[in-house]
Amino acid sequence: MTQPRAFLEQLFQTAVAAAHPATCLPPHLPVAPRAGGLVMLAAGKAAGSMTEVAERHYLDAGVPSGRIHGAAVTRHGYGRPTQIVPVVEAGHPVPDAAGLAAAERTLALADAAGAEDLVLVLLSGGASANWIAPAPGLDLAEKQAVTRALLKSGASIGEINTVRKHLSRLKGGRLAARAAPARVVTLAISDVPGDDPAVIGSGPTVADPSTLADARAIVARYRLDVPRAVERALADPKNESPKPGNAAFARTEFRLVARPADAFRAATAAVEAAGYECVFLGDQVEGEAREVAAAHAAEARNLAAAG
Repeated sequence: MTQPRAFLEQLFQTAVAAAHPATCLPPHLPVAPRAGGLVMLAAGKAAGSMTEVAERHYLDAGVPSGRIHGAAVTRHGYGRPTQIVPVVEAGHPVPDAAGLAAAERTLALADAAGAEDLVLVLLSGGASANWIAPAPGLDLAEKQAVTRALLKSGASIGEINTVRKHLSRLKGGRLAARAAPARVVTLAISDVPGDDPAVIGSGPTVADPSTLADARAIVARYRLDVPRAVERALADPKNESPKPGNAAFARTEFRLVARPADAFRAATAAVEAAGYECVFLGDQVEGEAREVAAAHAAEARNLAAAG
């Protein structure tokens, strides 16, 4: 191979393209309601692109622009030009005031949705930080503090989001509860090992199997130094998330439109098409990036030495 860097960059782009909203989203977009409105609520690093693709799809299908409204929030620098639904940029991985305002707008739109409306939730990695709606008694600074503590702790994304879900008015199924009785369809691009809907974006529209006790155990396990207000919130039964069987989920659907496995599959096919053998280490790897990178590099050296 004369240009290994160029080849690797090409593989990266191939993997990204396999999970790009323009590729994966259109086949899953539901039919717009006949009578009600179409409310798009998007968050995450792909929120801008997902909103852009969804808008184009429905406008091309003849849905009047006056029946489409919504709100989208993405990471700073990831905004996209849209025609109807505004895309705002907010902090990631530590939330900021822009994310707070975006979450309040999102909750207001969910509250206003009626039984004839379709609430289309477009979810991607980063949504947990972009949508920041502190539980009663908490403020933005306290949510920022607990986020920083979690990120430094070495906790898994599932553990981090378990804590987040119990400190929020939006996460852990609460967005679906706010949107009821509207029909809620969530289309998600997964970036988490295992593709658990309750973990992706902290599961704003699905029942949450985790508990306040789980969240407290995570804080204790990693000896997190969190504000007293956070400790009080995690001890308050009012902050328990809605569980499976809750009536809030009677008219909800959740669809995975892209997974890490899809991107890996595309990259593997490109490697093999170029005449090389691909060693796939799986899509369940998680941990500190520097540690995982060192392990991958060691594996590559071992394979090279083995011929």
